[in-house]
Amino acid sequence: MAIKLTKPDIRYLNDIKEVVYDKEWLKNAPNYELYYMHRKVSEKDGLRYDITVIPAKMLGKEFVKTKGHDHLKDYGEIYIVLKGEAIYLLQKRQKGSKYIIEDVYAVKAKKGDVVIIPPFYGHVTINPSRKKLEMANWISKSCQSEYRLFEKLSGACYFYTKNGWIKNEKYKKVPKLKFKKPSKKIPKDLSFLG
Repeated sequence: MAIKLTKPDIRYLNDIKEVVYDKEWLKNAPNYELYYMHRKVSEKDGLRYDITVIPAKMLGKEFVKTKGHDHLKDYGEIYIVLKGEAIYLLQKRQKGSKYIIEDVYAVKAKKGDVVIIPPFYGHVTINPSRKKLEMANWISKSCQSEYRLFEKLSGACYFYTKNGWIKNEKYKKVPKLKFKKPSKKIPKDLSFLG
C-alpha cells in the first residue's frame, strides 16, 4: 500500500487539559503541540487507515498520551506500532454505568507489534519513551470517537507517570490493572471493526 500522509490534525495541550494528571504543572504550562493525527491516509473495504505521531514529552509527572476515547457503537480498532514504543490502556465500563470499570489492562508494544482494541473498550495511547512514537490504525469509516467520559472523569482510570501507574480517584470502582502481550500480526477476520 502506497502511503501518502495527509495534512495532520494537531492536538495541543489545551485540547487535552481535562485529562492531564499533573494539574499543578498544567497551571503554568504553555499550550504546545502534543501529537499529530494523519486521518484517511488510505481507505479500503469500509475501513480507514490513519497514522498518529506522538513525540516524546512529559506532561509534568505524566508521560505524554492521547486524549483517550470510547467508540459510540460497538466498533473495534487495530493499532500497529511503526516506530518507537507505546502503552495502550484499555478500559471497559460496566454496562449501564459511567463510573464503574469492569475490566482494565495495558499492552506494551514496540515496532511491528499489533494491538487489538475490542468493541466496548475505551482507550488511551501513551508514549513511555524518549523517542518519537509513530503508529497506524485501522478503524471503520463509520466509527465515531466519544471523548466526554474521559473529559468528565479527568482521563482514563489509570495514569502512567514517572512513578508508575496511579489510579484515577474520580472513578467509583476500578479493578486492578492487568497486563497483556501484543499480537504479532493483524487478524484475518476484521468483522469486529464494524
